[in-house]
Amino acid sequence: MGVRPNSPVHQTTVRSRRLIYIIVNVVVALVYANDKRKAVNKDWRTPESSLITCAAFGPFGAIAAMHIMHHKTQKPKFYLVYLFAVVHILLIAKYVLGIF
Repeated sequence: MGVRPNSPVHQTTVRSRRLIYIIVNVVVALVYANDKRKAVNKDWRTPESSLITCAAFGPFGAIAAMHIMHHKTQKPKFYLVYLFAVVHILLIAKYVLGIF
């Protein structure tokens, strides 16, 4: 037996997932902001592979930070961040909206 779609438990689960997703994207934005700060101060940087991995989990936070702080926007390997965003949009469309 599963949880019914309109039950309070289901609604709480959906809200929790949304909140977690938002928090992950905010944390990713902060990771990118921290790397930008380190770049400006010429400190030890976050490896690019770590930034890209973070972006796989929170692409919208990564995109926001990249554009607000003008950070990593010209590096070709960071075009992957946009691909991650498309994948997330498709997954959201599939599981939240029932498309596909």
